[in-house]
Amino acid sequence: MASSPMRYSSLVTRIASDGAEGWAVHHLAMQAEERGQDVIVLSVGDPDFPTPQPIIDAAVDALRSGDTHYASIPGRHTLRSAVAADMARRTGLDLAAENVIITNGTQGALHQASLCLLEEGDEVIALQPMYLTYEATLRMGGAALVSVAQPSTNGFRPDVGAIASAITPATRAIAITTPNNPTGVILTAAELEGIAALAREHDLWVISDEVYSDLLFEGEHISIASLSGMAERTVTVTSLSKSHAMTGWRVGWAVGPSELITHMDTLQLNVNYGVPGFIQTAAYEALVSYRSASNEMRDAYRRRRDIAAAILAECTHIDVLVPEAGMYVMINVERVADSVRAFTEQLYAQKQVSVIDASAFGQAAAGWVRVSFTIGDDRLAEGCRRIVEFVNESADHCGMTGADGANK
Repeated sequence: MASSPMRYSSLVTRIASDGAEGWAVHHLAMQAEERGQDVIVLSVGDPDFPTPQPIIDAAVDALRSGDTHYASIPGRHTLRSAVAADMARRTGLDLAAENVIITNGTQGALHQASLCLLEEGDEVIALQPMYLTYEATLRMGGAALVSVAQPSTNGFRPDVGAIASAITPATRAIAITTPNNPTGVILTAAELEGIAALAREHDLWVISDEVYSDLLFEGEHISIASLSGMAERTVTVTSLSKSHAMTGWRVGWAVGPSELITHMDTLQLNVNYGVPGFIQTAAYEALVSYRSASNEMRDAYRRRRDIAAAILAECTHIDVLVPEAGMYVMINVERVADSVRAFTEQLYAQKQVSVIDASAFGQAAAGWVRVSFTIGDDRLAEGCRRIVEFVNESADHCGMTGADGANK
């Protein structure tokens, strides 16, 4: 007799977001790269820089000195204090170690914050496009995610009126990312104040991902927590992954009201029992002794951004969004592709270049692809030239002429 299917919790449905499918081409490219094939991976935001050697040495020294035991679950006081001081310097807020919890990267901070703030019956407004795992993370506790587009027709900038219209009695929080992944857009003071006013008026939390705040090329980064009446209703999540090329270390933090941090501490006790001590030692070294390491990386990313944007702009069949921050260029390929997913698959098959279909970050980015500039200048330039070749060949195949593709 055939056995009946085993039952799983509703969680497996909530975490199975469509965005995860956006990694398919990337995974193929990574496997090919491991086999030694000539592929150019422009599909992931993993810095190609090594973690600065003194930071590695600090971790190694800690290990050799016996730092292999349990560490304080919310993070060591020295590191939490250093994070608080760094955030205070940026925002002018009065912060202490009690306002900080050390987590497994920004993703870990967001996960814990979402479970402590959101539950079944709640709604959380999320501005699209947003990082492709965030939908599942915000819905993990059973809350409904309400997407509000930051449309490309408005430069991927937020529409405060649209956010206001999405608020209902069930709304519990607004989730924002500044600078944004994938667009590189930095929210302005006026935009942040508009969102803050809604949060104050409707008594909402704001979850603010600021992981790219050290990689600004233009403009100014403002933490929404620094605005009037927002410190008590904002949780800011970030990490050293992008600023110090420490993606694999899995260390980040959340900054917020001390009561929230206490609840996140209890959750962390029951999830992973904290971040290893030797990794916290490395994080402290990065934050206190090598804070300026991010400046060199930012300058390199700015140069690469300009290289990528210049080469891609030579192609008249695509639109290029030059980012204000981060490590990605967005290009619109609607004039040469009926299906962007198919475009990424064919680009990889024919030119061995992997990029991400940006609709994985939400329908607000439909028609766009995200191109990462986290590889060396020469390989980046070659990858962009291959993209231009592919686009031009696709345009020729479609019978397009001119910048607007009128003959398609």
